[in-house]
Amino acid sequence: MRILITGITGMVGSHLADHVLAEHPGVEVHGLVRWRSPLDNIRHILDQLRLHDGELRDLASLIHLIEEVRPDWIFHLAAQSYVSASYRAPADTLHTNVIGTTNLLEALRITGQRPRLHICSSSEVYGQVLPNEVPIRESNALRPASPYAVSKVGEDMISLQYFLSYGIDVVRTRMFTHTGPRRGDVFAESAFAKQIAEVEAGVRPNPIRVGNLDSVRTFADVRDTVRAYWLLLEKCQAGEVYNIGGERTMLVGEMLEMQKSFAHCRVDHIIDPTLVRPSDVTLQIPDTSRFREATGWVPKIPFETTMRDLLEWHRERTRTARLQAAA
Repeated sequence: MRILITGITGMVGSHLADHVLAEHPGVEVHGLVRWRSPLDNIRHILDQLRLHDGELRDLASLIHLIEEVRPDWIFHLAAQSYVSASYRAPADTLHTNVIGTTNLLEALRITGQRPRLHICSSSEVYGQVLPNEVPIRESNALRPASPYAVSKVGEDMISLQYFLSYGIDVVRTRMFTHTGPRRGDVFAESAFAKQIAEVEAGVRPNPIRVGNLDSVRTFADVRDTVRAYWLLLEKCQAGEVYNIGGERTMLVGEMLEMQKSFAHCRVDHIIDPTLVRPSDVTLQIPDTSRFREATGWVPKIPFETTMRDLLEWHRERTRTARLQAAA
C-alpha cells in the first residue's frame, strides 16, 4: 500500500508519517515537498520516507506526482493555515488553498487515478456560531470570518463537487483546534509556550505578549488527530464530511494559565493589540458524534500532557538555538 501526504513537513503531516511508520509497517509513505520546505519535523525519519518535489499551484507537477507515486490513499494536509496571515495576504491564501486543492483534484481526474482522498477542511468554516448552535454539527450554517476560513469553504465545496461530478473518492473533515509538539509558533498556544520557554532561559523579558484570551476552544492532541485521519480513510463514506475534535473545552485565557503553571519561573502576560485579529471566532465546541459512531475513535491524550509536551518541545528548541548562537 502506498500513501501520499501533502504537507508532510508540517506539524500534522509529520505526526501522521510517524504514526503510519510505527503502526502500519509495510505501508510506503510518500510526501509532497516544495524545494524550500524545511525538513526539521521529519529529519528523524527521512530514511523511511520517499519525498517528491512539487507545488500545489502547479498542475503539471501534480500530474507528474500522481503518475509517479500512484497512491492508494492521499492525505491532503498542505495549506496556508495561518488565520492571521490570511488577512495580510488573502489572495495568496485563496490561491494556495482553493486553486491548489483544485489542481490536486484535476490531477486525479486527468490521470484517471482513483485513490481515497482526505480533504482537510477546518472548523473555521462555521465562523461565529450562535450560542444555541453549539455543539456544532456538520449541518450548521457556514459563516466564514476570515480569508483563511473562506479558502477552507472553497476547498471543502470544490472537493464535494469533484465527488459529485467525477466520482473522486473524497472524504472531508472539519477538524477543530489541534495542537502539540511541532506546532507553528504563530498559533496562540505555541506562541505562549515559546515565550514561556524563552523567559525561563533568560532570552526574553517578562511579561509575554498575547492576543484575545476570551475565545472558547475545544482542544485535541495532534497525535490523536492523526489516528483519527487514518481511521477516516479506513472506515468513512466517500462524499461525506465529518467534524473531528477533542473533549477539553476552555477559554484561551484558561489554557494560558495552565501553561504558566507549568513554567519553571514566574511568567506574566500583557495584551498586545497587534495580536488581536480584525474579526475572531470565539465559540468553537464540536459535535463529533457522527465521526465517532463511524470509526469508534476517542481521544486518548490528556490536555495537560499535550501542553507539557508542547512546552518541552519549545524548551528544547530554545536550548538548541542558544547552543548554536554560542558556537
